[in-house]
Amino acid sequence: MPTDPLTHFDAQGQAHMVDVAAKAETHRVARASGRIRMQPATLALVAAGHAKKGDVIGIARIAAIQGAKRTAELVPLCHPLPLTHVAVEFEIDAALSEVRCTVQAETFGRTGVEMEALTAVQVGLLTIYDMCKAVDRGMVMTDIRLLEKRGGKSGNWSAAG
Repeated sequence: MPTDPLTHFDAQGQAHMVDVAAKAETHRVARASGRIRMQPATLALVAAGHAKKGDVIGIARIAAIQGAKRTAELVPLCHPLPLTHVAVEFEIDAALSEVRCTVQAETFGRTGVEMEALTAVQVGLLTIYDMCKAVDRGMVMTDIRLLEKRGGKSGNWSAAG
């Protein structure tokens, strides 16, 4: 159980945006990933690029980048960040009938980019769902998680396993 207090609450318990003015500007990197499981026939459409709405993976990549850029508009207490790089990778796994999305977000600033990487993953996966829902409403998005973060006062962190 964490011993540090939740930073998004003041001494009176009211939500607030964390003051990062005194923090040093450093290169900050975060990687996150997630998966969407679907029917094998749906995955075949995605892999072949023959979905009715077009290139599912290409559109999902652009959506993920847009999600990273818009994170502060979606998550109320996030700081708007000047992103310096967002890389989105999709991997199709036919054996598991799923698509895995991995995002790396980077900035040079006073606060980290974990939320941007996580938001990008989720928006990318939501876009796949949206584009394929006409043929498979049972798709499941799962295992959205931070894989690693680098930079800042707290240093580097990597997920176990």
